[in-house]
Amino acid sequence: MNRHVTARAYRAAIITLLPFALVACGGDTPAPSADVAAPVPSGAEAPPNGSTDLPAALPAEPEPIESVSGEVDRFDIESVPLSDEPLGAFPYLALPPELEISEERTLEFDHFPFWVGDRMVWVEGKVYSAGFVGVDDQEFSPLALRRNVESMVAAAGGRKVAEGRIPAAMTEQYEQDDVAVRYVDGKGDVYNDQASTYLIRRTDRDIWVHLSTNNIFGGWIIAETQAFAPTAKLLPASELKQQLDTAGKVALQVNFATDKAEILPDSRPQIEQVVQLLKDDPALELSVNGHTDNTGHADQNQQLSEARAASVVAMLVARGIKADRLDSKGFGQDQPVADNGSEEGKARNRRVELVKAS
Repeated sequence: MNRHVTARAYRAAIITLLPFALVACGGDTPAPSADVAAPVPSGAEAPPNGSTDLPAALPAEPEPIESVSGEVDRFDIESVPLSDEPLGAFPYLALPPELEISEERTLEFDHFPFWVGDRMVWVEGKVYSAGFVGVDDQEFSPLALRRNVESMVAAAGGRKVAEGRIPAAMTEQYEQDDVAVRYVDGKGDVYNDQASTYLIRRTDRDIWVHLSTNNIFGGWIIAETQAFAPTAKLLPASELKQQLDTAGKVALQVNFATDKAEILPDSRPQIEQVVQLLKDDPALELSVNGHTDNTGHADQNQQLSEARAASVVAMLVARGIKADRLDSKGFGQDQPVADNGSEEGKARNRRVELVKAS
């Protein structure tokens, strides 16, 4: 049997069985909203460089858990020294030649929980995820891979901060914000297999590595902390009208939750300006068109663009605009307005256009 097919089937089984496992364990904790920042406990300092504990999902002072050494430790990020060793391009680490990637993806801004031995630390920033198997059905050695990763991290001035089976109470955090589904390949079977976490600290950012392996497949997540850079620019109703009158359409940079049609709160002021535009001109009818960049699969991008356009229409209707004045369409990645080879270009291509009905 093809090992790629076996690995995919194994991962699919994990996703399918996961909700039943959580119910059996009493894991019915609701996921926090993706657009609500996790609070920092009173009297505590926020962790540096975008790394955040989530006290809403864990006790303020979680019960200590034995570390790899057998001692009870509370992870302290300051225990990992800063490194100025030269690095290449993100994601910095490379697989050994006996392994090949089966699935991979990069998101310019997202978050992922990293196991540090006594709790999960949520890291925000650029996230790379990949699943891998042995080349040409060669035997897969989890130990050899871990040793290779340890060597690369050490050469970059980093440290291993945790290793072993992640407690079930902690793996529930993967279910928050659909992280378990979004990173199923890179996350690996953390519910049954050993996982390792590594950290490379720089003066300007932290680089976190999650590695999970078994005898069938492996996966890793590499995240580089960075602050969120808003891409949405507020266009007042007057400017929306001017562009519609001159060009017949206007592009809005509306921010949505990652891989979802949920409009984030920072884009709602822009939606309000569209509402004002339509109220100022009761005869105006618009088509709301959704567009994406070329990240991911074309079919998924098409569906996503349709859902996002429909989401904008739904919000306009909820604000009092009659539905018969609006239409929604999705064009996926087929109508770029900039080069998808740059992050700036991708940001411009991820847009919602208002088009004047003819």
